[in-house]
Amino acid sequence: MEKLSEDEVTKRLKNLNGWEYKDGSIERIYKFKNFKDAFSIMTRIAFECEQQNHHPDWSNVYSSLNIRLNTHDAGGITDKDFKLAESIEKIVNG
Repeated sequence: MEKLSEDEVTKRLKNLNGWEYKDGSIERIYKFKNFKDAFSIMTRIAFECEQQNHHPDWSNVYSSLNIRLNTHDAGGITDKDFKLAESIEKIVNG
């Protein structure tokens, strides 16, 4: 998997509302009504991550979910990260 250039990352982020390029990763923070809603979405995302064999750096505090994606093996952001981000958007936004 080939690492994308910063220009390519910036260009592709225009199609992912709310995602940002930060410190070598693409990142998004989601806010939910409560912990149960946040954790339910995390569980659904976890199954998708397993299916794609690509796992985020993420954290959850009460109703907030922070997701950071990069491909460690490639040393940066790849198509794999954008594919997972798009899947996450579909899960969160139905």
